[in-house]
Amino acid sequence: MDAIYEILGIPFGYVLRFIFEAVNNYGLALILFTLFARLLMIPTSIYQTKGTVKTQRLQPKIRRINAKYKGDQKKIQEETQALYQREGHNPMNMGCLPLAIQFVIIFGLIGVIYHPLKWALALDETTINSLTEIAKTLPDYNAKTDLRTIELFVINHINEISPLALSKGMSAGIIERIASFNFTFLGIPLGKIPSIKEPGILWIVPILSGVTSLGTSLFTMLQQRKNNPEMAKNPTMGCMTFGMPLFSLYFTFQFPAGIGIYWIASNVFALIQTVVLSFTHSPKKMIAKAMVDETVERRSREENLKRARAQKKEEK
Repeated sequence: MDAIYEILGIPFGYVLRFIFEAVNNYGLALILFTLFARLLMIPTSIYQTKGTVKTQRLQPKIRRINAKYKGDQKKIQEETQALYQREGHNPMNMGCLPLAIQFVIIFGLIGVIYHPLKWALALDETTINSLTEIAKTLPDYNAKTDLRTIELFVINHINEISPLALSKGMSAGIIERIASFNFTFLGIPLGKIPSIKEPGILWIVPILSGVTSLGTSLFTMLQQRKNNPEMAKNPTMGCMTFGMPLFSLYFTFQFPAGIGIYWIASNVFALIQTVVLSFTHSPKKMIAKAMVDETVERRSREENLKRARAQKKEEK
C-alpha cells in the first residue's frame, strides 16, 4: 500500500510544493490544493448531475416495466438493463466516478504528507536518507510505528538529530530549514494521527470531518427529495446520507491530521459546489430542456420522413 501512496503522491507532491512555496503555510497550502482538486472535479460533478437527470427522465418507462412484469423480478431487471443499454445510460457510474477520483487524490496526498522533507522542503534523497538513518538510532524510534512516517519523526526530533547530522558534514542551513518548518495549522499538528483513546486538539479534525460530511449529505438528500421523490425513497439513499459521515469520522482517525484537513475542506467545497450547481444545472430546468430538445428532434424526424415519402410518390 505504501508503494501506491508514493506513486500517486508524485504529481500531487509537485502541485502541493508549488502552492506551499507561494503561501509558506502548509495548512493553507492543503486547503488551496483541495480547492484546486475540486475545480478539476467540476466536469465529473456536472456529468453526475446530467446522469441524475437522465435517470429521472427514464423513471416513467421504468414504472411501466415494473407494472407490466409485476411479480417477475428477473424480467424487470432484464428489461430495465435493456432500457439502460438502449439509452446509453449507466446509473452506477454516476456516484462511482467522483468517489474514485476522490480516493485517488487522498491516497496520493497520504504519500505527500508522509514525506514533508521531500515534497515540502524539497530536500534531495541523499540528505533525507542520511537524516532517516540517524533517526533510526534514537531511543524513541520504533520501527513498527515510525517507519512509514519516518520523515515526520525526523521533523519532530530534529533537535536530537542535528548534532549527529552536523558532525557528519550536513549543512547547518538544512538543519535550520527543518527546525523552522511549521507542520501545524491553527495549532493542530498535521503529521500526527488522532487517537480515539487520547482526547485532545486532534479530535477537532475527525469531528469537523463528520459534521461537514453530514451537512453535504443532508443537502444532497434534500435536493434528491425535491427533484426526484421516487429515487429519494430508495433505502440506499438513507445509508449513503448517514453512512458517509460515519465513514469520514472513522477514516480521519486512521491517518495524519493533514488528511483530515483535506477531507474537511473537500466537504465544504463540495457543499458550495452542490449549491451552485443546483442553480446553474437545475435538474428541473435540464429535464424541461431535454423534453423540448426531444420534441424538436422527433418533429424533425417526422418532417424528414414526410418529405421522403412525398418525394417517393413524385418519383413514381
